[in-house]
Amino acid sequence: MRKTALITGASGGIGYEFAYLFARDGYNLVLIARSQDKLNKLKQDLQNQFDIEIINITKDLSLPNSAQEVFDEIQRANINIDVLVNNAGLGDFGEFEKSDIFKIDAMIELNINTLTKLTRLFLPKMLLQKSGKILNVSSLGGFQPGPLMAVYYASKAYVLSFSEAISRELKGTGVSVTALCPGPTKTNFAQSANLGMSGLFVNLQIADAKKVAEFGYKKMEKGKVIAVPGFYNKIATIGVKLLPRKFIRNMVYRIQKERDK
Repeated sequence: MRKTALITGASGGIGYEFAYLFARDGYNLVLIARSQDKLNKLKQDLQNQFDIEIINITKDLSLPNSAQEVFDEIQRANINIDVLVNNAGLGDFGEFEKSDIFKIDAMIELNINTLTKLTRLFLPKMLLQKSGKILNVSSLGGFQPGPLMAVYYASKAYVLSFSEAISRELKGTGVSVTALCPGPTKTNFAQSANLGMSGLFVNLQIADAKKVAEFGYKKMEKGKVIAVPGFYNKIATIGVKLLPRKFIRNMVYRIQKERDK
């Protein structure tokens, strides 16, 4: 029987590339995103290239109880999920005290609560089967504090810590957990996170979404716990461990502060 991969945030960026990689390798897909039009186009494109089954679920995963609704819909369809890719994420740029409280709520709900709940809901069946893979998309920001994107960085630190912890709990069960931690990547994230005036995408090298997805996919297949794409990103994770915290938070602030208009 074909295996099935569930991918959140599948309509663009890294999620879109993940969908192609799993389809290429013969997985059936459950694709989740807010945009029905984009999902339908992706489904058509993939089914024109690959002999697989695809189910689209149009859902805003930043809403409370959305994870349970997704799980219930998949249960009713009698679909078994072999790979869970928690890719959907939300960010925001700016000083915390000026930030939109509703966007903060949505960010925490999507980046933390939905990811955690989906993992909890689909994990027991994987354990029963003694087989399964979970890929959680964290960020290079998960290794450090992120002034001017305080909640986003903190949420990705949660994803990294959470993924590491349960990967150890699951050792020897046949189920692996991988945290993919990319740096700035060319997706629509910069626009949705209001990063137009940030120096982040100016001061740092921007990765290609396809290459990031390919890297994460390979590391997931090997059962690696932490996957950091890019040589300089790997060096950065080492520097965070060695350098004083004061230096790190000041450095991140300087990198991210608004560039001169």
